[in-house]
Amino acid sequence: MRLLVIEDDLLIARSLERALSPLGNTVEAFTTHAEAHAALSHDRFDLVLLDLGLPDGDGLNLLAALRNRGDTTPVLILTARDGVDDRVSGLDLGADDYLAKPFSLAELEARVRALLRRSQQRSDNRLRFARLSFDPSTGTAALDDVPIVLPRRELLLAEGLLLHAGSIAPREVLERRLFGFDEVGSNALEVYVSRLRKRLQGTGLQIRTFRGLGYRLEEVNE
Repeated sequence: MRLLVIEDDLLIARSLERALSPLGNTVEAFTTHAEAHAALSHDRFDLVLLDLGLPDGDGLNLLAALRNRGDTTPVLILTARDGVDDRVSGLDLGADDYLAKPFSLAELEARVRALLRRSQQRSDNRLRFARLSFDPSTGTAALDDVPIVLPRRELLLAEGLLLHAGSIAPREVLERRLFGFDEVGSNALEVYVSRLRKRLQGTGLQIRTFRGLGYRLEEVNE
């Protein structure tokens, strides 16, 4: 499952990432309203963990924008605000659950599991482009609906390209998806792009490079 953590406290964000990743989740974390808005506008997630007190905006505005465009991704609000009005506002805007800080990681994990179970009951949400598809619920890729085995980072790269199919997947977005907060070399992403390119040879698909911008998945005539 793919989780988005929106939390302005970097230590808390990293603690959540360390706690939830071993449960079989891919966790992406952002600390500002602007970054989170961009991620929610371009990517799909199975669950959003949302802090309300962001340095450059209110988390409730992110929630409202998400629901206004018909996105039903489960949202778990995490906040130090303990007023009843804030809780009611969040739930009225479409939040699925509410957890006040400080909270235990055990309780957080239990609520995340419950919301993910609920989200798995949604209709087919596979990402598709031409012959290639990716199923977020199982974390598997396929060609013509026949599963293909990919190493973890190549799988994350394929998912990232499919999320931006028809447009350029920004380099920094792909790097964050593959490497998280780890320091990476200047050509680390290119290594995995090259490997995935080779696997796609003969499939009618290619990964086109846009220098200084990113990569785009395209169909080709072979």
